[in-house]
Parts: sequence; C-alpha cells; structure tokens
Amino acid sequence: GFPVLIRASALAIFSTLTQRPPVSQAPSSAPATSAVSAISCDVAIIGGGPAGLMAAEVLAQSGVAAHLFDAMPSVGRKFLLAGKGGLNLTHSEPHEPFASRYAARQPQIEPLIRAFGSPEVRAWAQGLGVETFVGTSGRVFPTDMKAAPLLRAWLHRLRGQGVQLHMRHRWLGWANDHDAAQAAQPAQQALDFTPSSAHVLRFATPAGECQVTCRAVVLALGGGSWARLGSDGAWVPLLAERGVAVAPLRPSNCGFDVAGMHAPVGETRRAFLQELLGRTPAVPVGWTPHFAERFAGQPFKSVALSFTSSTGQHFQRRGEFVATATGVEGSLVYAVSHLLRDEIEAHGHATFHLDLLPDHSPERVLVEVRHPRGSRSLSSHLKSRLGLDGIKAGVLYEHLGKDGMNDPVALAHAIKALPITVVATRPIDEAISTAGGVTFEALDGHLMAQAVPGLFCAGEMLDWEAPTGGYLLTACLASGVRAGQGVLAFLGRSA
Repeated sequence: GFPVLIRASALAIFSTLTQRPPVSQAPSSAPATSAVSAISCDVAIIGGGPAGLMAAEVLAQSGVAAHLFDAMPSVGRKFLLAGKGGLNLTHSEPHEPFASRYAARQPQIEPLIRAFGSPEVRAWAQGLGVETFVGTSGRVFPTDMKAAPLLRAWLHRLRGQGVQLHMRHRWLGWANDHDAAQAAQPAQQALDFTPSSAHVLRFATPAGECQVTCRAVVLALGGGSWARLGSDGAWVPLLAERGVAVAPLRPSNCGFDVAGMHAPVGETRRAFLQELLGRTPAVPVGWTPHFAERFAGQPFKSVALSFTSSTGQHFQRRGEFVATATGVEGSLVYAVSHLLRDEIEAHGHATFHLDLLPDHSPERVLVEVRHPRGSRSLSSHLKSRLGLDGIKAGVLYEHLGKDGMNDPVALAHAIKALPITVVATRPIDEAISTAGGVTFEALDGHLMAQAVPGLFCAGEMLDWEAPTGGYLLTACLASGVRAGQGVLAFLGRSA
C-alpha cells in the first residue's frame, strides 16, 4: 500500500517530471495581478492524473490537441507515489473475476474495462517502451518496477501529439453569467462557438486569474484522499451547484482504529458519570500502550481474515496486514475495508476474526496448547509447539489477558478465531482511494453529465471503488479512454 508520509525521494522525482515548462506557466517569482488572462481551446482537461492524461491521449490521437490543467507543479504525483514500492499497473486474472472486484459498480465499470482492460493496459505500456511482467500474486508491474520512466515517456509522447500542459492552474469553477458573456465573445468568434455551448472556466494561477473558453471539459480531479498531491475533493460543491449528483466521498482501501481493550465502557469514573446522565460514552480507541509501543508498524504475516456483515456479505482471505499505533492497515485489511466501513456506518463497530495459524486445524492447535510444558514459560511453549511469538503472541495477550492465556480452550479458540473490533476508519486523507463521487446515474454512457452538456467526468472522482492490486489504476485509465471517446462524439469527430 501507499506510505502515509511522502518521502523526500518521492518529492525529488516529482521535480524532474516536467522537463520543459508548461505552455502557460508563469515563473514562480511573478507577482500576482488582478488582470484576467484568457485561453480558448476545443477541449479543457482538468486533472493531470492517469484518467486525465489518458483522455488527452485519446483526443490527441484523433487530432484534437487538448489543453490539460492541473493545480500542482507537475502531473501524475499520486501515480508516482503509488509506484514507490513498485508500480502495480493492472492484474492478470481473467475478465470475469477482474470485473467482480468493482462490487456494486460492476455493471457500470465492466463495459469500460472490457474495452480497455488488463491486456490493453499492458499493450499501452509496451507502446511507451515499458515491458511488464506478472508477479507471483498475479499483479502486473513494469520490469523495472518504477513509475517515473513510464510517466516521462508518456508525457514526451503527449507533448509530441500537441497536448499542452498548464501547471499551477487551480480550477475555481465556471465564470458567472456576466463574466462568461464578456470572456466568451472573442473565443466564440475564434472557434465558432455559440454562447450556449461554451464553457468558461476560471483558474487561479501564480500570475492571477485565467479564464478558459472551450467546447468540452473533462474533469479528472481524483477523489478526496492525499490532498497534498492534488486530490482534495474541492470540486464537489462546484458540480453540486450545476445539478450534478455527487455521492458523499468516503475512505476506501483504508486503515481502521480498533476498539480500546484497556478501558471498557463504564469502567472509568468519567464513563460511569456519563452513563448516569444518560449519555453514551465515547468508545475507547486503540491498542494498550504496551502493545502499541512494542508492535506498532509490525506485520501480521500468514494469517487469514474472515468477516460476515450484518447483511450477510461474507469475506474470507489469507494475506498479511500491519498493526498501527491505533489499529490496523495493509493489503488484507484494505481488501475488506468497504465491508468494515459500511458496517461501522450502520452499527458503530465491526468485528472480524483472525486465524493466526491458517495451516493448522483447530484440533491440532488445541492438542499443542494442552501439551505438557513442564518448567517452560507459556511464551516458550507457544513458540516451540506452534511457532507463535512476536506480534501474534502479543495480540493474544492483548485480547485474553493473563487468565485467558492460561485457559487452554480459550487460547486455542483465540488462535483460530481471534475477534478484532474496529470502530472507525482512519481519516479520508490517509486512505489510498475514496468511494463516492459523481454518480453514474448522473452521466450518460459516454460519461457526460446529463445536467451539463459537454462536461465529462473520469477517474476516481466517479462513484466506484475497488481493492488494490491494479484494479484502481486500470479503471481510471479505462474511464479516461471512455471520456475521451465521448468528447470526440460530442464534437462530431471520429475516434
């Protein structure tokens, strides 16, 4: 998964991406001015992530040189950070199970990835001179595992196709009717617009405000996580004002805070008084200080996680995850995060069960726990008989306490089905991705907003979610392809 903090090395990579200055970027030392500059173009793409860049490529291949705007100093920042531990481009599994990863939004995402799915992503990367391979988990990576070479090759090709990049342009929305009428007149004359068809967009730049008049707009602004990389969800009220339905943004592929085990509700004097007053005390959050100090940041390896929601949805998978200072995160937790999140929203908590020894039967575990240990400590006994030590032994002590650890039946049961209760998702800005966004019901089949002709949406800002493993990036690229094709159809151009 993504690290929560951006390393200095990642920031160093960012600064090398745009090797020639964007067309309309002003020097950083340029003083702000109240003058409003103007740009006119056929298509404005807002957002320089994979979806926006892919839409630009589809348009450029058909001779439509789009202008791409991004608030950050360079494009693809989250894409680069995703590749810090190895860029997972897509997944090699067959189409049907691949499509099932999009859960409730499978009907909407499946047509996109059928047209541009895993084979197409690998062919596209190869066209940029980047060979790929399939890892042992089925995930697909560049042979050098890196994101930066692919992004550099992509930007070089896009510039050669006529795509113009405008960095440090933060979208402010549409100009009001009076400003739009004045700003649109010269652009309409130059590009044969009609007043009703023109989009007049406002951008904040280091040199002052800029207005862009265009026929069509592609929004690829990301979700609401990793705001420092550009995905801050600031677009939500702008679209809502235009009548575009947006589902609330929620964390996805996220970590969770566990219910505190060291201070049960009602045990403290404060909680007791709150209960007397008829108030529900806040649920304590986090591991005990002893567990957090010893094991935060350490992985649970070779475990199995199972969870059944109150609505009957069942999840069971083997893998690994990490203990944090206040809870859990990591690939196995991310895979079930949408179910845990929804359960917490409905009931205030969710409890999953952890099998610490998935290769051992319950009967074998009980036999080994009951085996006479003589003068050995319980910790030594569990390590020698079952290989349990470190964080796995620590979480058993955390849950059972001393008395429970000395009860062979309770201990054996906990080893095979340790209940872990989570009570809150981590903040949305820490999440790898977000659920919610522009609803598909608000869009047509080309991803154009039904309430705003000529406005297309793509990428993570759409209302869908998927686990990590290449599914997120594949759907972002596929939606960029569909939006680009939709723009061509809207402009009356052939793909």
